[in-house]
Amino acid sequence: MRRTALLASAALLAGLLPWAATARAADTPAPVAVDRFEGEVPFAAQPAEGIFTWGGDTDDRPALRLADRADAPEGAKVLAGSYDISGYGGFTHDYAAAAPAHDWSGRRGIRFWWDGRNNGRKITFEIKDGGAHGEASELWNASFTDDFTGWKQIELPFTDFAYRTDYQPVGGIDHVLGLTAMWGYSVTLPPGAKGDFAMDGVELYGTADPALRASVTTDAAVYPVREGGTAKVKVTVATTGDQPLADPVTVAYATADGTATAGADYTPVTGTLTFPAGTASGTARTVEVPTRRDKAAEPAETVPLKLTVTGAKAPAETPQVVIDAHGLPYLDARLPVRKRVADLLGRMSLAEKAGQMTQAERGAVGQGADVTGYALGSLLSGGGSTPTPNTPEAWARMIDGFQLRAQATRFQIPLVYGVDAVHGHNNLVGATILPHNIGIGAARDPHLAYETGAVTAAEVRATGVPWDFAPCLCVSRDERWGRSYESYGEDPALVQAMEPVIQGLQGRADGSDLDRADKVLATAKHFVADGGTAYGSSTTGGYTIDQGVTKVTREQLEDIHLAPYRQAVERGIGTVMPSYSSLDITGDGQGAVKMHARGDMIDGVLKGRLGFDGFVISDYNALDQLPGDYAAHVRTVVNAGVDMAMVPSSYKEFATDLVAEVRAGRISEQRIDDAVARILTQKFRLGLFEHPYADTRGAAAIGSPAHRAVARRAAAESQVLLKNAGGVLPLKKSEKVYVAGSNADDIGNQTGGWTVTWQGSSGNIVPGTTILQGMRRAGGNVTYSKDASAPTDGYDVGVVVVGETPYAEGAGDVGNGHDLALSAADQAAVDKVCAAMRCAVLIVSGRPQLIGDRLDRIDALVASWLPGTEGDGVADVLYGRRAFTGRLPVTWPKSEAQLPVNVGDTAYDPQFPYGWGLTTLAPAPKGDAATLRGLAVRAAAAERHGDGRTGRALVARARLLVQQKAAGHLTEAVSRPFADADHLLLTGRYGKAVEKLAAAYRAA
Repeated sequence: MRRTALLASAALLAGLLPWAATARAADTPAPVAVDRFEGEVPFAAQPAEGIFTWGGDTDDRPALRLADRADAPEGAKVLAGSYDISGYGGFTHDYAAAAPAHDWSGRRGIRFWWDGRNNGRKITFEIKDGGAHGEASELWNASFTDDFTGWKQIELPFTDFAYRTDYQPVGGIDHVLGLTAMWGYSVTLPPGAKGDFAMDGVELYGTADPALRASVTTDAAVYPVREGGTAKVKVTVATTGDQPLADPVTVAYATADGTATAGADYTPVTGTLTFPAGTASGTARTVEVPTRRDKAAEPAETVPLKLTVTGAKAPAETPQVVIDAHGLPYLDARLPVRKRVADLLGRMSLAEKAGQMTQAERGAVGQGADVTGYALGSLLSGGGSTPTPNTPEAWARMIDGFQLRAQATRFQIPLVYGVDAVHGHNNLVGATILPHNIGIGAARDPHLAYETGAVTAAEVRATGVPWDFAPCLCVSRDERWGRSYESYGEDPALVQAMEPVIQGLQGRADGSDLDRADKVLATAKHFVADGGTAYGSSTTGGYTIDQGVTKVTREQLEDIHLAPYRQAVERGIGTVMPSYSSLDITGDGQGAVKMHARGDMIDGVLKGRLGFDGFVISDYNALDQLPGDYAAHVRTVVNAGVDMAMVPSSYKEFATDLVAEVRAGRISEQRIDDAVARILTQKFRLGLFEHPYADTRGAAAIGSPAHRAVARRAAAESQVLLKNAGGVLPLKKSEKVYVAGSNADDIGNQTGGWTVTWQGSSGNIVPGTTILQGMRRAGGNVTYSKDASAPTDGYDVGVVVVGETPYAEGAGDVGNGHDLALSAADQAAVDKVCAAMRCAVLIVSGRPQLIGDRLDRIDALVASWLPGTEGDGVADVLYGRRAFTGRLPVTWPKSEAQLPVNVGDTAYDPQFPYGWGLTTLAPAPKGDAATLRGLAVRAAAAERHGDGRTGRALVARARLLVQQKAAGHLTEAVSRPFADADHLLLTGRYGKAVEKLAAAYRAA
């Protein structure tokens, strides 16, 4: 039916109504159009007014069009589109940045027509309030469910909109929906399955609700109190714009029936609070609820305090007074953990157990009522999901607020909150951002790996987060993978060598340090073989390799991909996360099976053969990639051995279906009890039952000079000097240095993905020091021209810093909008500077970049990786404050056609071999083939006597001899034994390592 027909029908109906009703209708103002989708608003982006799309990556952006529809509710066209979203995506209508914002304050709400698909999926509608423009405003959300077919007008009163808690572009403004300066709206489409939509006639309707002008709030939703204590509930009145109350507000209060018994457990209270007209905004009154003491041991009991508000918007929730659980064995910290777990587990209902196995995203639970309602065991912050403002104090407040919700559950089981702190507390602005793992692998320093873990743990725990989804123990076998920088390297022996990071994060292997204020529960990920996926095997969006299929023999699986997990279990790793990828083991008859469904690997190998006694946490929405309906997903992963499911927005469905599957007998109660016991064990070890709230005593160390000193040393040790013709490096402070390139002065590019947001971003996104700033701070005589457009005459040497821009996961896969070549601008900068003077090229990237066609024109080449916030560390080696000591953690290819290429391959002729790295540590050693024969004998003797220090030193001397002779003319005959030697070194076979180096020397 056309809109004109609808309006005519409404007018006819109004004529039949009583006069009073007609008069009320006449008082309602006509709607005000926002979007009619007839072409008057173009597809454009800021600063022009227009509609634009967005998403987690390019594949997540919906396709939009203005479509002619005979049944259009408004005019002749509608906004139509299709989508296939794996992360997040949607579209926005922003008003022009230079135009005045619109005033919506006189209206009741916003409404629009939606062409329903009856798919039961939630659509989020967002409005943009205040600020400088639409992309620097405050965001407020409401939603509706597509549970209907055909056109339906969706009405969203402004009173239904809630402040968005997972993201605010400018960190929030005043947390008040003022409606006087509105910049438009956006629609977030549902992820997980392909879909299409149509929308029409966005407009403002009705008269403003008086409740928007004044509101009543309480200082908390939950008030825990020890038995016999008195709870104090603070009730506050506030107004838009902080104006005094225009009209009186009254709040009638009364305790109501909860799980506590009136008279026995608490003293009932009733009364009225009055806030007269003229009362200042922010005025508060207190209601006291006394509780009573008895001698019985009891779980927690609740006392709702009902509030009836007149003249203002009431609190969104009824505050709950909670009388703490007491006297029960699991609360006794003197008992062994296993006894506490057994006692608590024996008291829990199936629904409570299901809640413990469920992890939701903080943004999905809003203020956290469902933490209580579903007895959730865990929350997480996905990449870029942060509180507002993004400060240590706000993190602690946020997590304490969620922990407070858990206190309203029967047994007050605390949440375990998790984050992806993969190179420092990277979601937090101001944290110490360390080099990504590939740089730590290049440093070849196990103690440094330990220190990076310790810095990360201290900064994470100081914000109230006790759980880190790190380290990544993948063995990256193809640099086209968008996650390759999350790996320590391509050699399982190198990954194992860096595993002291686990002790840096967790402390002692027995878990006895987990309750310390500077330690966190760690996660080995992604089990297993995520680094071995074949190029072109991924079926996720535009990904080419991430989340694809790893096809290996049983021997390859054990020796390459499983080896790091064996050691992680020995080191006491607390949690393990399966991979999104599929595993295809030659000859096992199963074909390619998603890791989350491989019970033979999770339950059989990890928990059974390796003896892992922690708990297994699924990856983000990984259940959705399994075949069958949602109940089948739940059944499959839990029976495979997953103990906790990371189901960011699907937590209600997961918990409900899990209970149903157990009751139907398709999941055993024994499996549930095992999962929950594992989870509770780690919570007790973390000390969360005794101290659920944030211990912020260590917050002063976040981003501190001491922590940044570790990051600075890590950045320096990670630098790999690949070529140094004529001794260009280190630079002399007396030299005039011309600096150019896209990554010389960009801390966002320097820190890479997983920095503040999931994908990271270019620009000045975090505090720190860029490479250019580090060079200037080192005392260098430096001139900077990003694009090398400034004159190049009169300089002694050029430093060109080039490489990649940030990405994460499959969004960074080669073939998904990325390749391994330098950008045209970077190539031009290299060519111009290196043609004009002696030059050093630094490549800031998460993986090797193809440089072979320019190598002859470059005097010095450095693999800088992603060094983090401390550009001073890079300057330290450039100017000789520290020596270059890093070595390649992955093979540097000559061309993309060579990939995958790894140490141990039969055909191995790269640009630079695995383990290559020149040094400026000391004068080059002198020697020849005879010297190497002697070194081999001595290295073998050191190996027999267990003298690792001497063995490593002898191999290092032999390697320097080979590099000195082979530099500039590497061949396959040199590269293959050279790379093999580095692997042998890491496995303690020092004599064999020198023998391989001797073979490389002879071939050089």
